[in-house]
Amino acid sequence: MRLTFLGTGTSTGVPTPACHCDVCRSTDSRDKRLRASALVETGGKNILIDCGPDFRYQALRAGIESIDAVLVTHSHYDHVGGFDDLRAYCAKLPDNRMPVYCTADVAADFHARIPYCFAEHPYPGVPKFDLHIIDTEPFGIGGVEVVPFPVMHRNLEIRGYRIGPMAYITDCLTLPERSRELVRGVDTLVINALRFKPHYSHMSLAEALALIADLHPRRSYLTHMSHDIGFHRDLGALLPENVSPAYDGETVEIDGTD
Repeated sequence: MRLTFLGTGTSTGVPTPACHCDVCRSTDSRDKRLRASALVETGGKNILIDCGPDFRYQALRAGIESIDAVLVTHSHYDHVGGFDDLRAYCAKLPDNRMPVYCTADVAADFHARIPYCFAEHPYPGVPKFDLHIIDTEPFGIGGVEVVPFPVMHRNLEIRGYRIGPMAYITDCLTLPERSRELVRGVDTLVINALRFKPHYSHMSLAEALALIADLHPRRSYLTHMSHDIGFHRDLGALLPENVSPAYDGETVEIDGTD
């Protein structure tokens, strides 16, 4: 399995527009964070997790040739704002339709926000999506098992995903115990860490590290970080040996899968 971090930033990205802090002015490429998204390559499939407004650039930068399915954590704009840019990948699939796995509330939001993609007689060239409604039952994508689990984004229940030895969690404030049991002891954990100070709907760095300590993954990567997290080089020096701040474009090889 190969995991590529397409974006590791929060909803505003880093640098943040009109901000002149030291982090936003950094020349270190690892301090430039697009909106959070990841690509999982396993079992001969390319599975995209979230598709935010930076997706077009992320796809070009990563050289993504095909996408077989999309997993959606929730429908906040920084996680779904790039769906129209999937049209080139839809065209490579049977019936030109992209399988999208999401909860019922996310599906309703898609119909409201991009109704032209679901029209009975769509305009030529628009992306087409097959929405598969999920809850917490495992499902398969061409033989690849995916296990969705609840994540609490303050009062909003969203989804994290476990794919084999890897679990991906973003926009988490608290993780229910039943979800912890599903990912405890995982090889590779991706978890959000917004900043040092507490936040009303996202984990702080201390909260993310406490969750990591409880879940005992072999290694963990932090994502969905704001400019308040500081410089990448400084953050890495503060973390336990098995925890790393992810950066845009980083690729991780995960043993035990294709």
